[in-house]
Amino acid sequence: MTKTLPLIALLLASAPVMMPAAGALAQAQPAKKVFPPIARTAFRTPAFDLALRTDTQTLAHLSPTGETTFDFVPAGREAERAGDGYVHIGDIHIRLKSGDGAWQDFSSAHARKPIVKLAVRGDMLAAADITASMGADIPLRVERQWVNDNGVLALRFTLVNTSRAPVEIGALGLPMVFDNIILDRDLDQAHAQASFVDPYIGRDAGYVQVTRLNGQGPALLVLPEKGTPLEAYRPVLEARAAPKDDIFIDRSPRSQVSEGFYDWTIASKGFAQKEWAKAGQQWNEPTSITLTPGQSRTIGLRFVTSPGIRAIEDILVANKRPVAVGIPGYVVPSDQSASLFLKSPSPVAKIESFPATALTATPADSGTGWARYDVKASGWGQARLTITYADGQAQTVSYYITKPLEQVMADIGHFTTTNQWFEGKDDPFHRSPAILTYDREENKILTQDGRVWVAGMSDEGGAGSWVAAAIKQLDNPNPEEVAKLERLVNETVLGHLQVAEGDHAGAVKKSLFYYDPKAFPNFYDPSINWKNWTAWPKKEADDLGRSYNYPHVAIGHWVLYRLARENQGLVKQHDWRFYLDWAYRTSVAMMRDAPYYAQFGQMEGDVFLDILKDLKREGLTTEADEMEKLMKGRADHWRTLKYPFGSEMAWDSTGQPEVYAWMRYFGYQPQADITKEVILGYDPTIPSWGYNGNARRYWDFLYGGKVSRIERQIHHYGSALNAVPLFDAYRQNPEDLHLLRVAYGGMMGGITNIDQQGFGSAAFHSWPDMMKWDAISGDYGMGFYGHAIASATYVVKDKTFGWLGFGGKVQADGAIVHVVPQDGARRRLFIAPAGLWITLEAGRIAGADYDSASGQVILALDPADAATPKARLLFETTTRDGRPYAIDGAAADRGGYAIPLDAGVTRVTLIPR
Repeated sequence: MTKTLPLIALLLASAPVMMPAAGALAQAQPAKKVFPPIARTAFRTPAFDLALRTDTQTLAHLSPTGETTFDFVPAGREAERAGDGYVHIGDIHIRLKSGDGAWQDFSSAHARKPIVKLAVRGDMLAAADITASMGADIPLRVERQWVNDNGVLALRFTLVNTSRAPVEIGALGLPMVFDNIILDRDLDQAHAQASFVDPYIGRDAGYVQVTRLNGQGPALLVLPEKGTPLEAYRPVLEARAAPKDDIFIDRSPRSQVSEGFYDWTIASKGFAQKEWAKAGQQWNEPTSITLTPGQSRTIGLRFVTSPGIRAIEDILVANKRPVAVGIPGYVVPSDQSASLFLKSPSPVAKIESFPATALTATPADSGTGWARYDVKASGWGQARLTITYADGQAQTVSYYITKPLEQVMADIGHFTTTNQWFEGKDDPFHRSPAILTYDREENKILTQDGRVWVAGMSDEGGAGSWVAAAIKQLDNPNPEEVAKLERLVNETVLGHLQVAEGDHAGAVKKSLFYYDPKAFPNFYDPSINWKNWTAWPKKEADDLGRSYNYPHVAIGHWVLYRLARENQGLVKQHDWRFYLDWAYRTSVAMMRDAPYYAQFGQMEGDVFLDILKDLKREGLTTEADEMEKLMKGRADHWRTLKYPFGSEMAWDSTGQPEVYAWMRYFGYQPQADITKEVILGYDPTIPSWGYNGNARRYWDFLYGGKVSRIERQIHHYGSALNAVPLFDAYRQNPEDLHLLRVAYGGMMGGITNIDQQGFGSAAFHSWPDMMKWDAISGDYGMGFYGHAIASATYVVKDKTFGWLGFGGKVQADGAIVHVVPQDGARRRLFIAPAGLWITLEAGRIAGADYDSASGQVILALDPADAATPKARLLFETTTRDGRPYAIDGAAADRGGYAIPLDAGVTRVTLIPR
């Protein structure tokens, strides 16, 4: 089936999601244009086989030594990208002004002229004066060198002011052109040949990492030489979408199958004063460089390999780069503390916070070869630490400060069920009552949108808000909010969004809202473009064949089942069996009515596994057997594929979590391991709240954002969803701290979208001309689902960093380790040294004591309340060498234990056998 996916890759910004048959697409393909070959000159360093274009000396080939079938750069497209207006590694962009003049732009790629090759001396591979290619009247001489510097490949530019006036360089960028192009590749080819690029925009400590889609090594690291800070990461705009006077462009199309290229931006003041003037806070303070007459400045980058993704920080240390490791990460609730570990050849001279009172970094004992700082946060929103080292280098670490997590949970629950609550008795589309998409700029509910699903409660851009409201109740139920959720599910979902009876009972529509001007001639807003393919008519909106809509509805039913089963008095319209039955019926209806897309992993597809487990625990054997058989058919198909991660898109980051879940459930561990490594290929750990755990996504602003463009999205729903399998993989192998760091970064990144009043944005716009959250809620709820089901506290003893807490306070007192959960659920706890995974489906963990000598764990549970007279506790040992645990004096209950709660703290002891 995956062999049809290159055809689906033709889904670009202007194409509909539902694609024509593969055969029709194949027939529609025009013959490929043949381009004359490009002359290249080959070189070799210890790490790379490389080649430069003979005419321009730009990089045309870069393979790890001995791996000639793989290329970090788009060498296979070199001929088609040979003309003017295509950027390559080795090009340069400069914005400058002489004296008091205006900003002027110069680019070596815009209109190429012959370069002047220079004599090669010593360790040089190639050198040239490229001034002629920069454009007329540039007051600089620009020379470029490719160097084998003691075995390390380096690219250097020397800029010389040849004029009689000072020259201020307000923008200085080096294009980072790597092969992230998926077009014309099936999934096997894409995973074997293509790479993703992630920046650490950390000034002198910044770097760019290039990781293969399959997650395998080697990875490529681009490191700065002296005077080459990564100050900003600017997109090289697509030529057809750029302003007419912009010459910092590339003619390669940006689309769902190509994220496009970026500039390593060394100076950005010239952009900050023009294109970025209305943007939010940049990652770093924009600067410029001034050259007096005759003065020169040399900048440079170094290219090194890492044997694998997990070794990146070790390679940075080996290359004498300042390295920062934030534990548990870079999203810090104001009631929690974090740790920052620093390693650098030069000692720390000072640490400063911006804003000044936002972050406090206090030195702490380490004894590990790393300098440790305790980080406390106050306020809310973006903040950064600037670490200045004794050698003058400056490193920035970007943080995001949130409210305490229980307050964040309360905020989003309240906002979705009040500000976004829609009751329109005369609504012709049967959306009442509903929780609809919200526009934060206009502070109003979106009852209309040209992408009809955004206002139609389905597809991700329309279902996101009510899914968020539903999953919030799982661990943080509020009686008033639960009552509204019941009304939404029973009055609007059942019978309108979801077929309630007949042959298609359980099936889910694509949208309740649709475009029918004949039926509703005075309804539609004339300021909206209703002529696009996205303005579905009723027939298209009623289509039942998009499987991705089924998990959204299943979540609504499943949450109400859990609340009815585990709590008293919260759910009132039906009993638990009713809601579990509809969760089950939704799951099997997906296989019956939406079989094509059901062959792929679904976002939030983990809910199907939870539904199956609950069917089994409740003794509903017939239903469980049917569902398990259907899901095993999917898993058996995925097992036959090398990379079973297809979707309606050419490449996607949404199916991997469900694929992983079923691979684990059915015992297909090798396939689960492949899935885990693939996730790590597009989900980095980087010292920035924005990029740490930020699973790659760059096209969904088209379908669920207000500003609709192809753009790297920060903490779109993939971040938190992809955290879920990484957490599971870590619980199997607690020695692999990298898994936990990435997972925790993605899970916590998934709540930075929530503002101070509780509005949840679809994602953050990473391009420096915006640097702000998208104004509509869109598909945010899918990410909040991932955060909600993964929220937990992890107790870790790392051989380098010692005792660590992810999601809670951890303090060792001799052999006893005291734990205070501070995550947003306080229902899940993992004791890594014991491999012990504790979960509550009712009740909350107030604290825990772990005896590291005996292995005994004493839980302290919150007092009873009206809805929770008893706790329901489950636990398991997840590691191969971990001892099983037992609990005394508790009644067995559906695979777990029922524990009566009283007015005080209830203590429960878990003892290893």
